[in-house]
Amino acid sequence: MILRSLECRFLTIALCDAAEPWQLGFQDAATPMMQGIIDLHHDIFFFLILILVFVLWMLVRALWHFNEQTNPIPQRIVHGTTIEIIWTIFPSVILLFIAIPSFALLYSMDGVLVDPAITIKAIGHQWYWTYEYSDYNSSDEQSLTFDSYMIPEDDLELGQLRLLEVDNRVVVPAKTHLRMIVTSADVLHSWAVPSLGVKCDAVPGRLNLTSILVQREGVYYGQCSEICGTNHAFMPIVVEAVTLKDYADWVSNQLILQTN
Repeated sequence: MILRSLECRFLTIALCDAAEPWQLGFQDAATPMMQGIIDLHHDIFFFLILILVFVLWMLVRALWHFNEQTNPIPQRIVHGTTIEIIWTIFPSVILLFIAIPSFALLYSMDGVLVDPAITIKAIGHQWYWTYEYSDYNSSDEQSLTFDSYMIPEDDLELGQLRLLEVDNRVVVPAKTHLRMIVTSADVLHSWAVPSLGVKCDAVPGRLNLTSILVQREGVYYGQCSEICGTNHAFMPIVVEAVTLKDYADWVSNQLILQTN
């Protein structure tokens, strides 16, 4: 029982779409972008393990062979052309193998590469988020806009996550290309959802763009990732991906509620 408790405490791997205590791994990827980040991490980690094993082997071999008892008279080597060429070219090749997938991933993350079906604008405030579904704004009187505040700990229901639940979630359709426009109304913020592979700075007076393709239905949690004042820790983000039919019903209900 004690062993199981220690295992759960220190070896917790995130298998859901929210952070877990003592988390060691990534959250489950819900977008191709996040899957690419995880794959790149694993690829780089492979090279790190190779380098670690090689350096440790060289250190142990040097300590084992080059000591006073084995070689009382040390050999003086000033230059070694061959080894100098090897230790210059070999790291360059490793960096090349790392750089190629890195550039491809950065290019896919930069801007909007596919025409989006839906555009959502996230505006950061001290200390809450405002969301605007720009595609449904027929006039100033009728627009799909709402604020999203964190639910206080005293008002949480059973199963809700502390410091992560909000009163109004961002509802999006799954398997649909989305465009997120992120800005701020006061200070610097950052709209970040780990499972979606998104971390976009909210800068006053500037519009930053990012694209999202949620591949599965679910609820994804994030937080503001830029220190923005006293209540920086109380700006959670909740994105709920639903079917296209459920999304259409939600939009209709929201428009009716805001019209009334």
